[in-house]
Amino acid sequence: MKILLAEYAVGAGIEEFMLEGKAMLHTLVKSFIACGHEVMYPSRGIKLDAGKAVMTTGFEGTLIELSKKCDAALVIAPDELLGDMTEIIEKNTHNLGCPSDSIRLCADKLECTLALSHANIPVPETIGKGEYEGDFVIKPRFGCASEGIQRRNKGKLKAGFIATEFIEGEHLSVSLITGKTQLPLTVNRQLIEAGENFSYKGGIVPYHCERNDEIIDVAKRTALVLGCRGYAGVDIVLGDKPYVIDVNPRPTSSVIGISRVMKAQIADLILRSRFGDLPDHVEINGSFTFTKEDLSGF
Repeated sequence: MKILLAEYAVGAGIEEFMLEGKAMLHTLVKSFIACGHEVMYPSRGIKLDAGKAVMTTGFEGTLIELSKKCDAALVIAPDELLGDMTEIIEKNTHNLGCPSDSIRLCADKLECTLALSHANIPVPETIGKGEYEGDFVIKPRFGCASEGIQRRNKGKLKAGFIATEFIEGEHLSVSLITGKTQLPLTVNRQLIEAGENFSYKGGIVPYHCERNDEIIDVAKRTALVLGCRGYAGVDIVLGDKPYVIDVNPRPTSSVIGISRVMKAQIADLILRSRFGDLPDHVEINGSFTFTKEDLSGF
């Protein structure tokens, strides 16, 4: 098959997210090629040692052009942009990621939290407007990563921001793939520097604890409620319950570690979630720890 892998930082030249974006793209490109597929990707200048770089000065226009020439495509982009970009893919070829309507629901942190709460999935108390008082995390209603996130105990929300109850616990994520069935890949530890501000520093893949079954169950139910397909990452803070903090309807940085400890090819699993049947489980050997600084070597 001819596969289009479009990663926004590489394709649009966004330096702030380039290290992480390039590392994820490289991981996926190598995996699809290992499975025997031809891969192309839009780039603003970077050339990987695998796949075909298609130089571009306009990410969206190149996405339209290339998606018409490929058998299937997967886009990685900031969640607030990903819905529209995925819709382009859906119009032109087979989408290997989450549906655009699911992406838009996940991207709206307020509506996403409400949907999960209605399904009895543990989430922090969330305030969408007005004043708040207590231990809260203030963050953009739309947005990804840890940008713009602060911890506050009193104030009035600005337009475009929400307040979520601060949950004391371990910062984890679950990587899983959803097709006809669901396939959990790993529970991961997120290296988060938490104080007045929050900063993502890297991850440990996989991370084992006695409550893994409970954590995975919450992540699987979350993906089903939100209509996720293909690869998704569910961010969880493990306190008295596994609280869902955020849902990433796309490959996340954990895929960098997963590809190094999982016997199966991540590309094969993504394709099987779209066109076939997923296995019951995957074999994981060892563990992999990475920091954002390490990503320059990928």
